[in-house]
Amino acid sequence: MSCVNELRRDERGATVIEFAIALPVLVMFIWGIFQVGLLFWASAGMQHGLGEGARYATIYPTPSDTQIQAKIGAKVFGTQNGTLTVSPPTSGAGFKTLSVSYTAPTNFLFMTGPTVTLTQSKKVYIAS
Repeated sequence: MSCVNELRRDERGATVIEFAIALPVLVMFIWGIFQVGLLFWASAGMQHGLGEGARYATIYPTPSDTQIQAKIGAKVFGTQNGTLTVSPPTSGAGFKTLSVSYTAPTNFLFMTGPTVTLTQSKKVYIAS
């Protein structure tokens, strides 16, 4: 009987068991932070591409919408994990609206996360 009581009081290995339970949760949180970081990187890349496209749209003679769209697509970075869509510029009275959209699936190692869509646009005033 004393042998059973000694086993119940023996705490060697309890730390290993707690670590084995906590480690998957910790790894999942760290991986989730990495996934969110990739989305922020893509957002920064989209903003950079829009800025370059806006600069390009303001030169004289004004480039075509296809050239502006190609310039934006060439300057975007951080979108390798998903699908980037560069919309054709829409024109208004003295301005153009440039927009891009990025769709990426998220993966949290032990489970699949939601598909995230980021959309950004910029209005560029054109001299007439």
